[in-house]
Amino acid sequence: MRQFWAFVIKEFFHIFRDRRTMLILLVMPVVQIMLFGFALSTEVKSIKTMVYAPDVTPMVYRLVNTLESNEYVDFRGYLEDMSDPDERLRNGTCEVIVVFDTGFERNMLSGDACIEILADATDPNTSSTAVTYIQSIMSDVLMEETGGMSHGGAAIDISLKYLYNPGMKGAYNFVPGVMGLILMLLCAMMSSISIVRERETGTMEVLLVSPVRPIYLVFAKMVPYFVLSCVNLITILLLSWFVLDVPIAGSLLLLSFCSLLFIMVSLSLGLLISTIADSQAAAMLISGMVLMMPTMVLSGMIFPLENMPWLLRIVSDFIPAKWYILSVKKVMIEGLPLAYVAKEISVLAVMFIVFMTVSVKKFKSRL
Repeated sequence: MRQFWAFVIKEFFHIFRDRRTMLILLVMPVVQIMLFGFALSTEVKSIKTMVYAPDVTPMVYRLVNTLESNEYVDFRGYLEDMSDPDERLRNGTCEVIVVFDTGFERNMLSGDACIEILADATDPNTSSTAVTYIQSIMSDVLMEETGGMSHGGAAIDISLKYLYNPGMKGAYNFVPGVMGLILMLLCAMMSSISIVRERETGTMEVLLVSPVRPIYLVFAKMVPYFVLSCVNLITILLLSWFVLDVPIAGSLLLLSFCSLLFIMVSLSLGLLISTIADSQAAAMLISGMVLMMPTMVLSGMIFPLENMPWLLRIVSDFIPAKWYILSVKKVMIEGLPLAYVAKEISVLAVMFIVFMTVSVKKFKSRL
């Protein structure tokens, strides 16, 4: 029995000496429960809402004031005109626009009053929930004011209009997120083992004695995976268009540019992992476990970022997939031009430069 406990104590020492194992056993559960506890929420908060009201009568003012004071609504003010309501939705100023017709309070008496709710439906689940909240808030006030004649009666008509995804198809939100996840994991996982594999198999000596500079070696490692990732990109776009019926509303050239830039960012991140990891198993573990969970939870592909605490929203800014998914939704679903995705492209470009610079610096020219 003494020998048995001696082996048990020995195993504890092995575990305590291995920092990677200690991180997985003790730190990873804490990180997961914090992420899943705060980030995984289907509740919609801070619905960015604007109002267009030609006549701000006492009735309209009360409705708007009720919206403004609700904890789920982030009131962004009044629209001066309705010449281009899409502009506010496209640039992210608001997610919902509530439109009152001219002479709303007067039309209530004749039974012709109308309220139109415009919503950005690129994320159908979030927009549907947001519209339901807005409808419920306004219906309660209208019910009190009209003595039971709400929009279900003859006095008020509340109409809904979903923009960019009128059919409320889930694929419109699902496809951009999956594109980001697949490209990130495939590119990062494949390129993460490229340098460390040379070190493990003993062929790194041949590379180091060659006259090629380290920066060219790093780029040479990236090129084959870049070509294969382009094939994956073409496959994903074809399946999205012909199988899932997700149209490409914007420029295919701009969408391809954003995707290729994201592929380069993912490959450079994988190369960075490859220069840090000691073995292929460690590289796969880092690129698989460490990248997959943040990409799924903090990129906005499943859960709205607006619902998360401010600290997690700051962390999400460092997730490359977040910026790619935003750019794909704007170009592929909303059909926006380059000016609307300049921010996302700039962030991805900076990430690529930083990752490649660090990878070259970390590349060991000596064994």
